[in-house]
Amino acid sequence: MSRIGKAPITIPAGVTITVSNDNVVSVKGPKGELIQAVDTDITVSQEEGILTVTRPSEQKKHKALHGLYRSLINNMVVGVTDGYKSQQELVGVGYRATNTGNTLDLVLGYSHHYVFQLPEEIKVTTTSEKGQTPKIILESIDKQLIGQVAAKIRSLRAPEPYKGKGIKFVGEVLRRKAGKSASKK
Repeated sequence: MSRIGKAPITIPAGVTITVSNDNVVSVKGPKGELIQAVDTDITVSQEEGILTVTRPSEQKKHKALHGLYRSLINNMVVGVTDGYKSQQELVGVGYRATNTGNTLDLVLGYSHHYVFQLPEEIKVTTTSEKGQTPKIILESIDKQLIGQVAAKIRSLRAPEPYKGKGIKFVGEVLRRKAGKSASKK
């Protein structure tokens, strides 16, 4: 049996979960509301503050969907209570990030600026302190959306392996390569 799928989801105070007849799960909490359609084979039941996800058989498809939908619903519960946060830093001379509302303006060493319009579900802030690398901070209740947007921003200038210049996540460890001078011995 799926270890992730069989784990129950405890519903915190202030969160309401409704499951419609066509298997659409709606999670409403203090930070907002998220909706996820669940496959018709998977059963979502709620009893006394605990949500359980069950599957009808031991087929490979059902096993895969069991853990998937349990994780998605758990991410929704965490999102509406605590929210998610992603931090990225710009490493490189002259790299800058500014924002006005949900419009992110990036200077990444190209001949032009990147102007990136973010979805309204995501809140963005940028920081530029003297002696520190510029940072982009994304906050949202939707884990999937924030991860997708963060990956798109990172892809504009992915970190290179020699000097580490580019957009990287805070705390990310890059695999560095030795330059030309290291091979001559």
